[in-house]
Amino acid sequence: MKLYGKYFMIHLKSIMEYKTSFLFSCMGQFLVSFNVFLGIYFMFRRFSHVEGFTYSEVLLCYGITLLEFSLAEAFARGFDTFSSIVSQGEFDRILVRPRNEIFQVLASRIELSRMGRMLQAVVLFVYGIRKSGIHWTYPKAAAVVLMLFGGAMVFSGFFVIYASICFFTIEGLEFMNIFTDGAREYGKYPVNIYGKRVLQLCTFVVPYALIQYYPLLYLLGRGKPYYALLPLAACLFLIPCLMLWKIGVRHYVSAGS
Repeated sequence: MKLYGKYFMIHLKSIMEYKTSFLFSCMGQFLVSFNVFLGIYFMFRRFSHVEGFTYSEVLLCYGITLLEFSLAEAFARGFDTFSSIVSQGEFDRILVRPRNEIFQVLASRIELSRMGRMLQAVVLFVYGIRKSGIHWTYPKAAAVVLMLFGGAMVFSGFFVIYASICFFTIEGLEFMNIFTDGAREYGKYPVNIYGKRVLQLCTFVVPYALIQYYPLLYLLGRGKPYYALLPLAACLFLIPCLMLWKIGVRHYVSAGS
């Protein structure tokens, strides 16, 4: 952690050299996500409920999902841009260094400009909490922390899959955005509104429901107590992701520079 802290400070100092650019980048991230919020707002001007969820409850759901994705994108961005590391031959240098390659890729890119998106997520989350009438307890507060942690791990896992594919294709495959950016967009609503089959898929195959839908039901007083622990189960998704990464490393052939 001490070494990662040094990497973090290097990125921070680099960004602060261009404060105006950093500020505008944060504003851009805020405004891009704001368009999604407007879509939710105008839809609820027409309908008062969506599958039993109110406007404030949907904003709470979206705020959590957006914050989960933003945390993963900010701190696991190195995997999302891994195709350039492979194509430019930089991974060769990573392999000859004494530190673990996963740590080096993880620390190679920290996108602090995602703070703009995080700020919007926090605003939506706080508004949703205040308007949803949730009776807060320590277990519910812990459930929120687990949701954020589990969600960041799941989205980071998809970034690792994206990076692992680059070992075989050199360039990244854009269809992976379905599982990252697409999940962020569709995550603005509880997963169950997309149908039973999608809910099953997002429970047993791609664990989005474990970090969003089921813990949300617990927060709103509609779910069972063990729903609060499901984000921890979602973290197991990292195991096959890291296994695929190890396979990719073993089959890596230098791409040159």
